[in-house]
Amino acid sequence: MKPFYLFIVLAAFLAIVVSGCTSEPTAAPQTNPEPISTQAAQPVETEVMIEEGGLPMVDPLTLTGDIIMAGSSTVFPLAEAMAERFENEGFAGKITIDSIGSGAGFERFCVAGESDISNASRAIKDSERESCKSISRDPIEFRVGTDALAIVVSAENDFVDKLTFEQLAQIFSGDAATWADVNPAWPAEPIQLFSPGSDSGTFDYFVEEIFDEDETRILNAPGIQLSEDDNVLVQGVLGSPFAIGYFGYAYYVENAGALKVLAIESVEPNQENVDNGTYPLARPLFIYSDAAIMQGKPQVASFINFFLTNVGEEISDVGYFPAPEAVIADAKQAWLNAMGQ
Repeated sequence: MKPFYLFIVLAAFLAIVVSGCTSEPTAAPQTNPEPISTQAAQPVETEVMIEEGGLPMVDPLTLTGDIIMAGSSTVFPLAEAMAERFENEGFAGKITIDSIGSGAGFERFCVAGESDISNASRAIKDSERESCKSISRDPIEFRVGTDALAIVVSAENDFVDKLTFEQLAQIFSGDAATWADVNPAWPAEPIQLFSPGSDSGTFDYFVEEIFDEDETRILNAPGIQLSEDDNVLVQGVLGSPFAIGYFGYAYYVENAGALKVLAIESVEPNQENVDNGTYPLARPLFIYSDAAIMQGKPQVASFINFFLTNVGEEISDVGYFPAPEAVIADAKQAWLNAMGQ
């Protein structure tokens, strides 16, 4: 090739190379993009928490250890049902539940320090909180349901269907020795009285409502039979058409074929009247624990979580009534607070 043409070819080649080197560079990807994915994920996480009732998921299969509960005979059937479900879903530890009455339950929790959870059919007293404080426990209240205190007679009783507060005071103080003393149209037969013992939250509640907290009136009633075991009271009432007693609604439900539950102040104990607040002997049901116990014993914290999450599915079958949703939500928040969440 002639030098002239060789020069032209080389010049063209150099022009192409230079042009490629000086062209506009491709834009580099951004190193700090807007955190779109992070912002979008937040609502999803919130929805999951709402669906789970605001509490972390519990897998009983991953838990072991002991759980000790003691207290109210009224709460006992509900606690027993929840423990059975917890075990059926895989909990490999041991759950002990002692039915000893609310007062005795708080003594075991706040004085002896032997239980992890205290069951109660009344709110804890200031004196019991002080006892807890003396052993470095700070009771946390979790409301788990509602009871309609059942005033019952035998199904063989064909003369009484309802009573007033005044009549209940006559009967359980012994001021009325016979049914005819309450109502002349009723039989002149001695009234047989059955009541929970003075360690029972049910006893405390009844005394508060009927006797304005003066327990001496019922304790001094002639012939009254007291027991912390509600099943003993059930059998006592079943023994005579002239007997009368009271206990948690679940024990009536369990024996509904043999017992008759009475309307009080002309209001029957049922879901509607408990919900609308017209049944005058409806009361809250509680369990209590302590943040240090819950944080130190994962099985206890998880069981309380499980209890609050699932109690609505079990409580009616036991024979009690669900607590309002807002109340359960408060109990769940108390759990979160105790666990520092």
